[in-house]
Amino acid sequence: MSGTEHSRRNTAMTVLLRALGLFAFWLVVSGLKPLDMAAGAFTAGVAAWISVRLLPPGELSVRPLGLALYAMRMLRQSVVAGADVAWRALDPRLPLRPGFVRYRMRLAPGTPQSAFCTMTSLMPGTLPCGTDADGAVVVHCLDVTQPVAAQLATEEASFVRALGGEGNG
Repeated sequence: MSGTEHSRRNTAMTVLLRALGLFAFWLVVSGLKPLDMAAGAFTAGVAAWISVRLLPPGELSVRPLGLALYAMRMLRQSVVAGADVAWRALDPRLPLRPGFVRYRMRLAPGTPQSAFCTMTSLMPGTLPCGTDADGAVVVHCLDVTQPVAAQLATEEASFVRALGGEGNG
């Protein structure tokens, strides 16, 4: 099998797997109505094809179990952090000390870093704002006296495990 043929087969398999995943999600959302299933199958196929154009196979290697564990971790972290943010906002004895923290990621530039920053933006109390001249991510946080950089390092390690590798390629 030539390299081009192998690449086409890999891309076709990726489109199929993504389409099946998107269609399963469609079924969870819309139910098992025949007309909706036809629309869902078509939509999942188109979305999968577009996703392969935007994120070709091999750029990220996601482990489904690792991703599920990471999603549960993010949900728990969001609840805990959300309660902490609410507590700080409502209790005058806990003043907010907003500011910016620099964090140097170990992830490779490009898709892995962008995906991590997107996930980090979902955590209450932190918001990646871009990078500085040295390439470190600048994160706005509600309390600069907290160990934000250490928490980001822990989150990055968990994110890399969900991707199933080192995340730098």
